[in-house]
Amino acid sequence: MNRSVAVVAGATGVTGRYLTGHLASTGTWDVVALSRRVPDIGGSFRHVSVDLSDVQDCRTKLADLRDVTHVFYCAFVQDADAERHRQRNTAMLVNLVETLDAASPALRHVHLVEGTKWYGSHLGPFTTPAKEHHPRHAGDNFYFDQQDWLEARQWKSGWTWTAVRPHAICGLSLGSPMNLALLLAVYGSLCKTTGEAFCHPGAPENWTTLYQCTDSGLLARAIEWMATRDACANQAFNVTNGDVFRWSNVWPRMADFFGVPMAKPSPRKLAEFLPALASRWDELVKAHGLQPYRLDQLAGYAFGDFVFSARWDIISDVGKARRYGFGEAVDSEEMLLRQFAAFREAKIIP
Repeated sequence: MNRSVAVVAGATGVTGRYLTGHLASTGTWDVVALSRRVPDIGGSFRHVSVDLSDVQDCRTKLADLRDVTHVFYCAFVQDADAERHRQRNTAMLVNLVETLDAASPALRHVHLVEGTKWYGSHLGPFTTPAKEHHPRHAGDNFYFDQQDWLEARQWKSGWTWTAVRPHAICGLSLGSPMNLALLLAVYGSLCKTTGEAFCHPGAPENWTTLYQCTDSGLLARAIEWMATRDACANQAFNVTNGDVFRWSNVWPRMADFFGVPMAKPSPRKLAEFLPALASRWDELVKAHGLQPYRLDQLAGYAFGDFVFSARWDIISDVGKARRYGFGEAVDSEEMLLRQFAAFREAKIIP
């Protein structure tokens, strides 16, 4: 039986890193990891450093991938200009899929990682729990552009597609702009060493609204599941841990983990507060023998400010995935504490 060959784009991100590791560990996939730097994971995989925004670089470096069966698109680029943000993220997907579609007659499936912003969660209150069939929000969204292009291309090419819509993906990845667990771990560690209050930094309403997260390991398994099930073809699925929580309930447990007193909520901009402590982080690295990463390589300050600014519930309905056969769930509170411990064991935080 021929082995499946997976290309994972964005293989060092908070989604791609775990997906690459998961597929490489199963023994049933040959994995090609696409990223600027080599993923810091075990397992057997081939790495290709490629600039997905450069169509010629894609053609030059990926044209020999003639037996690819599955493409997993986990790549993302941040751009402050909204229109350029849309164009760049869509162009990277187009460059990759067009290149591999031409190179590999074996291509069977393309998977796209989207998110809850599909439902307008970043714009204001939206219908919750969000369901995959809900109408699109008004205005532009690069997820819409990506999926519309993918559906049109699939219709001509004959392979199938799926899309996953997680929220607040949490795991170990360095340099990822949207890793909530690592940001909280850095924030708590700095509060511990400086004596600053470990307070909820966001809007007062955010303290008690309902929120959700997605464990990177669970997400990796869900992505493989939907990409290899015929019944899932040409559909999107919400995937989260399957529970919701309030920061008011989780914050005391996080404070206990970091050994800091519980502090009452107090709005502060993490994008201002944390960079001012960069030199203290460097001191922590030396004092505790941590891995030699700068603070700005670990913490996505702007993402934290975005997460804690929402004044409305963020809830996705995961019933569709369960009805189709994916029933895994993770306790989000326990996930955060487990991941903090893993960061400590890996010498990322003291």
